Amino acid sequence: MNQNPNAEADINALLAELWQRHLPSTRERLEILNRACQAALVNGLEETERAEAQSVAHKLSGNLGMFGYPYAGSIAGKIEEVLKVPAPEKLPQLEPLVQQLHEALKDKL
Repeated sequence: MNQNPNAEADINALLAELWQRHLPSTRERLEILNRACQAALVNGLEETERAEAQSVAHKLSGNLGMFGYPYAGSIAGKIEEVLKVPAPEKLPQLEPLVQQLHEALKDKL
């Protein structure tokens, strides 16, 4: 079997290009989480906001892991878990997790 010695470099370059193309949607998803976090702090989340933020966190969890950011992906997974069930007592966990996610991605955005 003849393996391409540059295959890993080619894959990394492709992933970097895909990351750049996904940056606008990633930033938009982070903004949705920011808004949900602020709403949770001020007056709680409406069901539509909670469902949208949960969906966004789910997408981020998968995408971030795929792009080589497993720590950020695991934080997004924790955010998804907090948002999975409408439980007001869990909402205080949201702000520190969203802050951790931003911190994990600060040099990548």
